Amino acid sequence: MQSAGAVCLLVLLGIASPAVAADPFYVGSWTLTSAAVAPWADAERKPDDTERGRLMGKVIVFKARQISGPRPFACAKPQYRLTDYGPDMIFQGAFDEMQRADRKADPKALAASLGFSGPRIRTLETGCEIDIHFLDDTTAEVGLNNYVYTLKKR
Repeated sequence: MQSAGAVCLLVLLGIASPAVAADPFYVGSWTLTSAAVAPWADAERKPDDTERGRLMGKVIVFKARQISGPRPFACAKPQYRLTDYGPDMIFQGAFDEMQRADRKADPKALAASLGFSGPRIRTLETGCEIDIHFLDDTTAEVGLNNYVYTLKKR
């Protein structure tokens, strides 16, 4: 039989209580802070600014069972999967397609021009329309209609 002092010590150390899993780093509120014309966009035609204007400054909230925010980010039943992509596969493989069209297009250099470094890029597949590519735990990018949007965690 354990003494009351030993039980108190175990509780204080957190050993006696079951561990509570922390939320994944991406859960929470993210703000769309900037948008740049995507490298894959047609250089001769400027993308439509209407959607960009509607999205700037808006908040996207990633919850365990829902993504709330403006369309097309909102999702009633996301199926999250965190994985690592190579630079050629981010933005739904846009850099790979660019390289197939022009061998000089280097996916690593294109990714680096958007702030990504290293051979693997942490990506959140949502099971909805949008995949999120993380620069770090508080900054992410998403490709949408010839723009690359930056999201900052609040």
